[in-house]
Amino acid sequence: MLAGKRILLIIGGGIAAYKSLALIRLIGKSGGAVTPVLTRAAEEFVTPLSVSALAGDKVYSDLFDLTDEAEMGHIELSRSADLIVVAPATADLLAKMAGGHADDLASTILMATDTPVLVAPAMNVRMWLHPANQRNIATIEADGVSRVGPDEGDMACGEFGPGRMAEPEAIFAAIGAQLSDGPLKGRRAVVTSGPTHEPIDPVRYIANRSSGTQGAAIAVALSALGAEVTFVTGPAVIPPPTGVQVVEVETAEQMLAAVDGVTAVDVAVFAAAVGDWRVTSVAEGKIKKDGSGKPPTLELAENPDILATIAQRTKDRPNLVIGFAAETDDVVANAIAKRDRKGCDWIVANDVSPETGIMGGDENAVTIIDANGAESWPRLSKDQVARKLAARIAEALG
Repeated sequence: MLAGKRILLIIGGGIAAYKSLALIRLIGKSGGAVTPVLTRAAEEFVTPLSVSALAGDKVYSDLFDLTDEAEMGHIELSRSADLIVVAPATADLLAKMAGGHADDLASTILMATDTPVLVAPAMNVRMWLHPANQRNIATIEADGVSRVGPDEGDMACGEFGPGRMAEPEAIFAAIGAQLSDGPLKGRRAVVTSGPTHEPIDPVRYIANRSSGTQGAAIAVALSALGAEVTFVTGPAVIPPPTGVQVVEVETAEQMLAAVDGVTAVDVAVFAAAVGDWRVTSVAEGKIKKDGSGKPPTLELAENPDILATIAQRTKDRPNLVIGFAAETDDVVANAIAKRDRKGCDWIVANDVSPETGIMGGDENAVTIIDANGAESWPRLSKDQVARKLAARIAEALG
């Protein structure tokens, strides 16, 4: 996968630095080579000896090492790799990148390069959410820097939330996608997947019968063609794919907010089974039977229409907006009407009647509705549907 490719790996100073050792192994097993650069803070978490042993190469750390400057200076280091990966990318490193600072070897390399850069942020949840850090992230992404993660979860500091560095497997997959020469290289995609859960009380919710399998497969297929994918998922049965940026949500309103937060998108694929309705007043405690035999009255409100909201944008609309229509009768007719009503470019329609076994199953039979009419595909595995759809998207985007 990475045969003949050289990765310049900048390891920042954070507890997640230990994951960089596993990343080096993955790159090496795939035929790639790693040139490691450690910040001074990184040496507090991993030793140069262990990094050098795994990489099979010298560790660079000192900007003013005259021997290194004579053999391979920071300018040469910055340009000799196929990709520069910063993992973990600490808040300090991200700030230096955003501000154009060059006061150590790592930041000087990043300033002196025209090589693509991929960062894997890792920090405390409060640091990640701080407005200054979010501004820095927006700045470097606008400069063309790619990002994988961070994930949400437990942290070494004892807190929970976004900020965990992506797992080595996810970073490795992102490296593969970054170095891919696929037809979607340089394109950005957002894919929604899974069901939404609309709470009734702390233990009950309204949901759809979606496993998230098809949406996850589409995200993987787009990434395999070189796209940078943001994967927005509800509480799906299957785990999210690696190699894409994962945003986990629960409700339709949260999913819309997450999609709205992804900018400069070339294609948006709305494969999620979003709940049409939500309870207007969620009970604070579990609703109990009162012995009267009468069920509680639930007042419902209509959820936001995510597909229509994005498809009907007058500003920053993706070049290609694709919706899904899960129908149980008059599949094609209903899908054509939905495409016209929502204003999207394509609709992927399928029959989810119980006897088809498609909802929650491993296969799908879809019809693609676009401006030219309807194109029915044979029943395929969901992975095959995803790859075929991704190829069609690549062709449409040119």
